[in-house]
Amino acid sequence: MSIQIDRLLDTVIKQGGSDLHLAVGKPPTIRMRGRLVSLKTKVLDPSDTIALMKQIAPERSQNEIQEEGGSDFGFAYGDRARFRVAIFKQKGNVSLVLRQIPSTLLTMKQIGLPKIVSELCHRPRGLFLVTGPTGSGKTTTLATMIDYVNQNIDHHIITVEDPIEYFFEHGRSIICQREVGNDVPNFAEALRRALRQDPDVIMVGEMRDLETIEAAIRAAETGHLVFGTLHTNSASGTINRIIDAFPVNQQAQIRVQLATSLLAVLSQQLMPRIDKPGMVAAFEFLVVTSAISNLIREAKTFRIDSAIQTGQKFGMQLLDDHLWQLYTDGIIAAEELIDKSKDPNDAADKIKRAGGQFERSELDELAAS
Repeated sequence: MSIQIDRLLDTVIKQGGSDLHLAVGKPPTIRMRGRLVSLKTKVLDPSDTIALMKQIAPERSQNEIQEEGGSDFGFAYGDRARFRVAIFKQKGNVSLVLRQIPSTLLTMKQIGLPKIVSELCHRPRGLFLVTGPTGSGKTTTLATMIDYVNQNIDHHIITVEDPIEYFFEHGRSIICQREVGNDVPNFAEALRRALRQDPDVIMVGEMRDLETIEAAIRAAETGHLVFGTLHTNSASGTINRIIDAFPVNQQAQIRVQLATSLLAVLSQQLMPRIDKPGMVAAFEFLVVTSAISNLIREAKTFRIDSAIQTGQKFGMQLLDDHLWQLYTDGIIAAEELIDKSKDPNDAADKIKRAGGQFERSELDELAAS
């Protein structure tokens, strides 16, 4: 009996799953509210995953799997949803992970973004970074900000994505979406070309290498508003990650460039809610003031966390403070607070002092250590 991809995708949409995993030796598995749930259907064999892959993968991706062992692409499932697909080989077999991209864009208020974010979207130039681990909702946050610009400002927006996830219609802005591997060979080349296409706003799906980081900073310096993502877990860590990507003899110069071009860093974590179905994001938010600009220039990024604490009037907040607020408001569980906290010892201590409880015994040991 062959399994049809349509039935699996219908189940993901109906159940509100975020990802569908298809691997040999396991039934199709859906990630829901952060947990993996196997469907009550047959265990997949090698011919199943190949057949499922062929039902959705374009010819370009099928060739790429044969040549390079993996491929990424996006596709629309009618008008119900879009999916981002990663196909890869493991132990000689084909595996797939399909991530559901919601068909409707959220507003900044629905996501819970700080109010100053909309003000920063009106800036004429600068670099705005959204960071966090895989699956933390960076793409959704970026799409929300791009959509805000698209609906409210008359700009030319160019996005560079691998693959394209959210599809945008032209609003007050003209929006052009370029897919790496389809419309352009790589991120760095797309950024170089974008500067000749009269853009006001450039969105870089992923700043994954030195060349792309360099091109994004240059674009921000030359009078463009640039949005980008990095896989870092804090605002200060993001700045260090960018500087460390450069050779030592260029790092002083990059500090100066970042100090003048960086607008803000939004680091986020995504967790299941306990007050109602769904997920909630916790944010660390850094707005680059003249004081923080000086810390970047003088290589004093270790002082950024305390600068964020004193910068609340600018909308700044530390991740651990936002996590604590979500916990005390009854939105997330104690275990999530500790798991996502930058200082789990301190989080466990605070929960105990507040008379709260958490389930796992190792967390008690953590608080005692």
